[in-house]
Order: sequence, then structure tokens, then C-alpha cells
Amino acid sequence: MSDMPNRCGAIALIGRPNVGKSTLLNRMLGQKLSITSHKAQTTRDAIVGIKTRPGGQLVFVDTPGIHERGDHALNRKLNRAARAALSDVNLAVLVVEAVKFDAEDALALRVLAAEPSPVVVAINKIDRLDNKERLLPFLQELAQRHPFVSLVPVSARTGDGLELLEQTLLAQLPESDNWFPDDQLTDCSARFLAAELIREQLVRRYGDELPYQTAVTIEKFDEHRGRYRINGLIWVERDSQKGIIIGHGGAALKATATAAREAMQSLFETSVHLELWVKVRKGWTHDETALNALSAADAPR
Repeated sequence: MSDMPNRCGAIALIGRPNVGKSTLLNRMLGQKLSITSHKAQTTRDAIVGIKTRPGGQLVFVDTPGIHERGDHALNRKLNRAARAALSDVNLAVLVVEAVKFDAEDALALRVLAAEPSPVVVAINKIDRLDNKERLLPFLQELAQRHPFVSLVPVSARTGDGLELLEQTLLAQLPESDNWFPDDQLTDCSARFLAAELIREQLVRRYGDELPYQTAVTIEKFDEHRGRYRINGLIWVERDSQKGIIIGHGGAALKATATAAREAMQSLFETSVHLELWVKVRKGWTHDETALNALSAADAPR
């Protein structure tokens, strides 16, 4: 038996959109939990991922990207969700991209600097650097911006540096028994995760604007003889968007449902029967009341 104390605590992953927070979380968990795409603002809710390892438990909170755009209700909701995640954590990880620090990175750092939690920096995407010599001056520049606990270069794509990052984070957490069973991955409901996997396909399959004008709610989630039966509802703002998602003869919607169902079966480790419908709710991304109603239907916990 180890003489080292067990440590456990909550860790917020913070950063600008599309910097790789969700990919980083999935890699550390060794399993896909947070949905990912190459498009910014894929993550809309704070999602808890639990990593149990020798010496304790890391309870990660993946957050929407902090961004400067606040032109409608959805953008404001995403920024509020990211900030709210910092209110009850022991530690924060600022995720930045190697040799890039822009105005939205600076905004994320200002948000963190206003909170009491210590901050570790994960410098992501080091695998993309053609010239590794550029990394040292970038680390020196970052170190001047804030009294960070540590700066750890990593690659969420390859896994490089993640063991050191996890050790660094665990050492900063308070001594505590683990909060969750060792085999638990998240505290998010299966219903919420199903909605996320449907939305992931929408984000990946359609253009730059359409995914941000869609929402997903789960109308039915039943288990029968070890099989899930799920009915999902995709919300859009205009009739033309409904037509795009359904496609000619329903082919596009069928392809979305097939891909989402396969992802659900991988995550839930059981057979899934999925049916999808599309409905129009005009202007929901600009309407705080409508946005809250759609979000509440599939709250993470």
C-alpha cells in the first residue's frame, strides 16, 4: 500500500473555442465523452469527465470556449456556462495552442485571473510544430502573463505529455477520498449524452452557420430488454434549414441518425434504436426564453 495520500478534486478546462479542450478530455479519459468537431463552439454545456488513477481521482469539467462574440443569446449562454464552471473547482487548466495566443486566449486568462483557483497551462497541439525551437520563447512569454502553477506542453491528438499533465494536476488537488466509483466516467445522464451525440453529427455534417442554429432534445428514452429506444427532436430556426437537414427523400437525416446511433452504441455498450424528427422554432438562438427551454429539456444532470 502506498504511503502517498489520496487526492481528489474538480478541474475546469478553460480556453478559447476550438483549442482542443474536448479532445484533450477524451484522450485523458481513454474514451470519447465530449463531442468534437473542427468547428468552434461545439461544446455548449459544462460536461464532467472522471479519471481515476493511482493516487486519486481527477474530476474534469469541460467547458464551452470563451469567446468575444456576444451578439445573440446562444453566445452569451456559452460564455456564462464557462464562467460558472469556475465557481466550484479546485484547479483550472488553461488550454492554449502552441505558439499562438490571441485576443480570445487573453480573455480566457482574464476570466481565470479573477478567480482564486490556481491555474496550470496545457500548451496543446505541439505535434503540429514544424520547429520545436519556437516553443521555449512561447513558454517564457506565457510565464510572464500570470503566476501559473506549471506549464505543460501536450498533444491531445497523440497523447504526448498527458501523463505529466495528469501528475501535475493530481499533485495540486486536496487530500480526499475519491468522490465517485472507480469505474464511473461521468455524472451526465445517458439522455443528455444521446442528445450531444446527435448534435455532434449536425455540427460535423453541415456548413459553418447551420450547426449553430440547431438544438437537440430527447423526446423519449426507454430501455427494454437491454436495448435503448430513443426518439430525438432536432430544432432549427427556418423551414429551409429543416429541408437541408432532412435532405432529398430523407437521406441526410437517415445518415445523421445512423452515425449518431453507432456512436451511442459505442458509448452505451448496448443496442440502440434511434428515430429523429426535425421541427422549426423561429429565432430560438436570439431568444433567452426559448434557449433556456430547449437547454432545460436535456440538462446534463
